[in-house]
Amino acid sequence: MTFFQKFLPTAATVGLLPMITWFFMLIALYAFVGNFIFALASKNSVAPEHRISRHYTAVIAAIAGISYFLIQDYYKDMLHQLSTINSPEAQDLLVRKSYNAIGQLRYMDWAVTTPLLLMKMTAMLKVHYRKYRGMINALLAADLFMIITGYIGEQQLGANGEILVGPKLIWGAVSTIGYVIVVYVLYKIWQDFSNQSYVKEPERQAYKVMGLLVVTMWGVYPIGYILTAVSSIDTNWIHISFSIADVINKVGVGAVSYQAADAILEQRLPMDATAPYRSVE
Repeated sequence: MTFFQKFLPTAATVGLLPMITWFFMLIALYAFVGNFIFALASKNSVAPEHRISRHYTAVIAAIAGISYFLIQDYYKDMLHQLSTINSPEAQDLLVRKSYNAIGQLRYMDWAVTTPLLLMKMTAMLKVHYRKYRGMINALLAADLFMIITGYIGEQQLGANGEILVGPKLIWGAVSTIGYVIVVYVLYKIWQDFSNQSYVKEPERQAYKVMGLLVVTMWGVYPIGYILTAVSSIDTNWIHISFSIADVINKVGVGAVSYQAADAILEQRLPMDATAPYRSVE
């Protein structure tokens, strides 16, 4: 196959909204690759106790980057097939089936990355697993329960790919139980550890921002879940929203943790003493 035989979608062949959707998928992929590189390069430029957070960030970025490579590649192949179909009904069926397929990739990503995000949050307040394993196990179990039941809900489909609304909403309600437990445990951790003398102000502020992201930006996903069940919304809007939310929740949280860990190191040592370690070369 020559270069000129390869398919590259344009608005003329598939429409403007699908092109914007693919654009955001690729931007998310690039953001995760950049975040992975920066996490590894900056692991020695933060306070020693927060270096584990840079490792969490790198693993999260690597998994998300692989997921988005697969997502955008599958979506581009779908656009190639879409460009050859003239029937609006057949186009709608293809788009719906592709959304369900891409959703599987997203849930497999979240099953690994969301527990790591929560572990990164607990590390910010120095909540050590060996001493507080019951609390952390409850947090991780609730998160996995939320993801797995949400995944089951997304699989409530008929033979032609149509959504079985009732079963999907029931599983969505069950999944929400896990989300509520996650938020409760995170709040309990804040109450129990944020005022400890060994927790510094940058760490408290970072945890607070991360917690607000969990409460707000994680809420984007159930909204999309519900809209696909109860409305005829174009699923491209869901893809765009999820791509933006994934970048904020993964790259954004990584940036917040880095700023806090860097500030802790700066408080301990003068700038000229930390300069060799702050370099990312």
